[in-house]
Formats: sequence, C-alpha cells, structure tokens
Amino acid sequence: MQVVKRRRHYGRIPTTPPTRRAEAGRWPPGAPTPHRERPVVSRPASQRRVVSRRAFSVIELLVVLGVVMLLIGLLIPALRSAREAARIASCLSNQHQLIIAWSLYANDYQDRAMPLAYWSEADIGGGPQVFWWGTHGTPSSPVDLSRGFIGPYLGAELARKSVFECVSQPWGSYRPQGASNEPTSTYGYNGYYLSPAKTPGWGATIGFRPWRRLSDIVRTPDLFVFADTLLPMQPARNCALLDPPQLYSPGEGWTDNSTPTTAFRHHTRKAGQGTAVTSRADGSAQQVVSRPEWIVVPGFNVGSAGQTNTTHYVPDADEWR
Repeated sequence: MQVVKRRRHYGRIPTTPPTRRAEAGRWPPGAPTPHRERPVVSRPASQRRVVSRRAFSVIELLVVLGVVMLLIGLLIPALRSAREAARIASCLSNQHQLIIAWSLYANDYQDRAMPLAYWSEADIGGGPQVFWWGTHGTPSSPVDLSRGFIGPYLGAELARKSVFECVSQPWGSYRPQGASNEPTSTYGYNGYYLSPAKTPGWGATIGFRPWRRLSDIVRTPDLFVFADTLLPMQPARNCALLDPPQLYSPGEGWTDNSTPTTAFRHHTRKAGQGTAVTSRADGSAQQVVSRPEWIVVPGFNVGSAGQTNTTHYVPDADEWR
C-alpha cells in the first residue's frame, strides 16, 4: 500500500489570492482575468494620433503681461508702506533710548534737565561748542561724543546708523552742522523750554526763564523732549534744536516762527503729509501725524505739531512776561 505524503504549509501564505483562484475557474483558458495585465498592442504609425502643440498668441502674451504688471502695481505700495513702518519702529526705538538716557542724566544732576549746549564764552572759553550729543569738531579734529551730556548714558557712538540718526534721514541726505563734516544727530532737543539760557541762538532772549527740573514739568505725556528735526535749506541740514511754532521776544510777546524745525519725514499712505517721531517727558516715544496747516515748508515737510506752543513745546507759554 502506497502512502501519500501531504505537504503542510506551516503558515505559508498562498501566492495566488483566493479571489483570483475563484475567478480563474470561471474564465476560459487564455482569456485575460481582471487581475492580469492586458498586452500592449502596438498600432501602426498611420493609425497613431499626432498631438500638436499650439504656441501662445501675441494677445495671450499681452494679457499675461498686463496681469503681471497689475499685480506688481498693487504690491509696490504695500511694500513701501511696510518698509516705512519698519523705519518708524526703528526711530521710535532710538528716541526711547534717548529719553531713558535723558532721565538718567537728571538722576545724577539733582533732577535738572540736560542742557542743550554750552556755547557762551563763560562756559567754553575759546574751546568748541558742546551740544547735548557732543562737540561739532573742527576740520582737523573729529566730533567728540565723550564731551556730550548724554553720551555716558548710551552705549552708542556718533556714527552712521547709530541711535543718534533717524533711518529716514540717513547720512548723505543732509549736510551736517559743524566744521568736521561728520555725523552728529538728526534729532532735536527742546532746550527752548527745558534749558533756555543754554540754548544757542535764543539764550540771550529767553535766558531769564528758569532752567527746568523734571519735577517742575507739567503735562509730561504731552511735552516733547526729542523729535525729528531738520533745517529746510539747500542742501538740507541737521539741527540739534527743537524750535517751537512761536518765538518769544521781550516787549512783543509770542510771534509765529517762520523757521520751525520739526520734520514730518516719515511717509505712509495713512499719514497724508507725513509723520514725526517724538519722545515725551513721561518716558514714552510716539509718532505724530501732521496736518496741512502745520507745515511751514512743504518741500521738506517741516513745521510744528500744532500752531501754538502750549500743547507740546512750551506748556507754560502763557506765563512768560
């Protein structure tokens, strides 16, 4: 008797799926099943369909170019606005650092506000004028930050793109004051109110007014200490003084200032005439959007934030006699 050995699969998986084995019995031999690949039939060249590639017409190209130009026209103003917003943010940061240093100076000098400049012979003798940021220098000597009043409280230098320079008024866009022809500052200081006797150009007229202490200042959130400034001339010049919209003269009182120095040099679509960045006596830095009636020199966007002194420049102007 012959013994037939049966093979055991021991867990092996059949190579043919059950569905395929079931279908294989229902299809005639040689017929393709759903799981078999159909043979590739090669057609004669005469029966092959030729696909033609059509080129763009001139009109289509012009339409595409028009759409691209339209998109570029829409994007450029948005990019300019974003760039100017970044410049304003940088300028706000600069002036925030300046106002902190100004406060530190007062802490070291019995609460007295920093002078704008030592300019009279009684202060400097035969030496160079010393401004709040340093000396002007001479053709043979550079500007000197170490002699300025605010320099020891700032980790910065008098140089291009420093904390003393507004990014919207970079080096090369103005002629610097002083004989050394080196960068100083494009921000002005409100010495007209804070240190009248130490303000060159006006000290002889308004020197009778008191040198302010920080505790004496009223309406600190409104008072400008530093701001964007510019002298509107050809070529434009930077200015260390933040002059008010009105000037005082003994016997005449207050008269309109024909040469104010507040520069609304930051331009955005929403600002209209422009924006000036300012720092206030309360330690804040803010931007001020101009109005058409504030601008005295339209070509340079120079004027004042308001048409009277009492709001931002000289809060006690009504008391001057």
